Amino acid sequence: MTPPDDDDPDEGPRGSLRPTSARALGVCAVVGLVGGWAVHPVSVRLVGHAPPLSWVPGLALVLVAGIMAFLAWQTWQTVQVRRARLEVHQAVNRLVLARACALIGTLVAAAYVGYAVSWLGDGSAVADRWIARALVAAAGAAGVTLASLALERACRTDGGRPQP
Repeated sequence: MTPPDDDDPDEGPRGSLRPTSARALGVCAVVGLVGGWAVHPVSVRLVGHAPPLSWVPGLALVLVAGIMAFLAWQTWQTVQVRRARLEVHQAVNRLVLARACALIGTLVAAAYVGYAVSWLGDGSAVADRWIARALVAAAGAAGVTLASLALERACRTDGGRPQP
């Protein structure tokens, strides 16, 4: 019996790519929550006021979540329903995009929740406004995370292994 030839050109690299772990998402959530909560008191101490929050970032995150959800649905239809194969570069690009967006979406969602929590009990006139805007942005970022995890799942074939 001879050992397998590692230089065989017909044999591509073997390995497995695991789904985004709950641990990685949890770490991003904790870091985001602490960082988002700290922005308010640190800003007040350094510059005298908390940073203002507009509707634009929250609505932009909702738009990105919609785009990611559409891409996940389209990929699911292609790979899982029609059983068509994606080009290698498309599969890799979608997997990398999905993982990056899942991690960053979790971080950003938690940061906005932390920022909203930092305003609880604050008697200022803008507290309710900033809480509402932060929660809309957090919901948009959570949507990005969920759609990204769906996209990552849509790319998986052959018993749960990702397509080439």
